[in-house]
Amino acid sequence: MARWWRPELGLAVVVLALGVFVVVGTLDVSAAASRLGLGPRFFPMLVGGAMVLIGVFYVIDVLRGGAGDPEESEDADAGAPTDWRSVGLVSGVFLAFAALLDVLGWVIGASLLFFGLSVVLGAEHRLRAAVVAVVLGVTTYLLFVKGLGVSLPAGPLGGVM
Repeated sequence: MARWWRPELGLAVVVLALGVFVVVGTLDVSAAASRLGLGPRFFPMLVGGAMVLIGVFYVIDVLRGGAGDPEESEDADAGAPTDWRSVGLVSGVFLAFAALLDVLGWVIGASLLFFGLSVVLGAEHRLRAAVVAVVLGVTTYLLFVKGLGVSLPAGPLGGVM
């Protein structure tokens, strides 16, 4: 088993499985087609089908001996140890965001997410990071809710936004 199993094959199988998951999940969507004939299943089926196709070709390539190129970047040290503290802090920020999203709403939650990630990843100017985080939180909320019609939790700012 160790002879044919490589990390590239794991990624190929994950891409293939996600594609199948998207296609199967899209089959349950039922809604009328739009005036152009493209219903709500068109784009998910397109993306899922592309992922299945790419996954199949990727699996075939890996099984035939294909391998990813080794890291050759000047900015990355492939031999450096993993910074588990940063990994834990980033994971904690994401988990806190997921846990508090319904309570805080998108604008406050996303702003705290963006600010927390910037601080964990080494932002030197915290005031600027906070301002950018709030701008990103408000902008993404307005783009999704007003521009795309997607429902995001408003939280305590429900009457304001």
